[in-house]
Amino acid sequence: MTRHFLADDDLTPDEQSQVLDLAARMKADRHQFTPLNGPKSVALLFDKPSTRTRVSFAVGVAELGGYPLLLDAGTSQLGRGETIEDTTRVLDRQVAAIVWRTFGQDRIEAMARVSAVPVVNALTDLFHPCQILADLLTIRERLGETRGKTLTYLGDAENNMAHSYLLGGAVAGLDVRVAGPEKPNPDVVERAQKIAQATGAEITVTDDPEKAADGADVLATDTWVSMGQETASSAERLATLAPYRIDEAAVARAKDTAIVLHCLPAYRGNEITADVLDGPRSAVWDQAENRLHAQKALLTWLIEQRR
Repeated sequence: MTRHFLADDDLTPDEQSQVLDLAARMKADRHQFTPLNGPKSVALLFDKPSTRTRVSFAVGVAELGGYPLLLDAGTSQLGRGETIEDTTRVLDRQVAAIVWRTFGQDRIEAMARVSAVPVVNALTDLFHPCQILADLLTIRERLGETRGKTLTYLGDAENNMAHSYLLGGAVAGLDVRVAGPEKPNPDVVERAQKIAQATGAEITVTDDPEKAADGADVLATDTWVSMGQETASSAERLATLAPYRIDEAAVARAKDTAIVLHCLPAYRGNEITADVLDGPRSAVWDQAENRLHAQKALLTWLIEQRR
C-alpha cells in the first residue's frame, strides 16, 4: 500500500516516533542510509518560493543516494494548465516519491489520490507537516521528549503552522496552546482534540498571549504574513498581532529551560525580537538543520512501506 504524508495526522503516534527515531540516527551518521541508491529520483515540485524546503529536500535526497529532480510550476506543464492527475501519472512511473509545495490542500490531495508513489506535503496553505517533524526532533534533542511538554504557538493562529502544531503536537503527546487574535480552522482543532484524547495531550486555543506563555516548555512563532497573503501586512494587522510577539517578556513567562522555535524566514521586530532569535534560548538554527534529517527519515519510512 502506498502511504502519503499530506497532513501531520497521516502518521500515528507510533509511526511518528519511528520517523523521529530514524531521523536521530540519520543525523548521527548522515551517510549511512542510502535507500535511494541507483540513483532513484524524487520529484521536488515548487509552486511557491522556498529556501529551507528546497535545500533540505534536495540535499536529503542526494544524501540518501538519489537524484533530486527539481521542478518549478512556471517551467512545468502544471503551470500551463495540465491537470494535476495527468502530471502525477507521468511522474509516478519515473520517480520514487513526489514532494510538492503548493497552495490549496485540495491540490496535493488530488495528486495523492492517483499517485502510485508516496506524495509528501512540503507546505500548503493549510498545513506544513514536514516542518513540525523537524520541530519535534529539535524538542526531543533539547528537552529529552515531547510527551508531557507544553508548546505555545503565538501569532497568526489561522495559518498552516498553527494547524500543523495542533495536529502534529497532539500526535506527539504535546500539550499545544495556540494564541492569536483569530481562531484556527475549527475542523483542524476538532481533529487535534480527538487525537489528544488518545495521546493524553491537551489542546488550548486562546486570545490571551500571556496566559498561553505561562510555564511553557517551548515558545514557537511564524511570520505574521504568510506566502500569498502579503497584502495583509497592513499597519492595522501588525498592531493587532503585536501582543503575540515573542520578546524577552514572553520568554520570561515560560519555564527557565524553555526553548524558542521559528520556522523562518524571520522578520525581526515583528513576530520575534532579534535578542530572542539570536539569544541563548533560541533553537532556531538547529530546527532549520533538522528539516534535512526529519525529511530524509520521512522519505525513507514512506518508501519502505511500499515493500
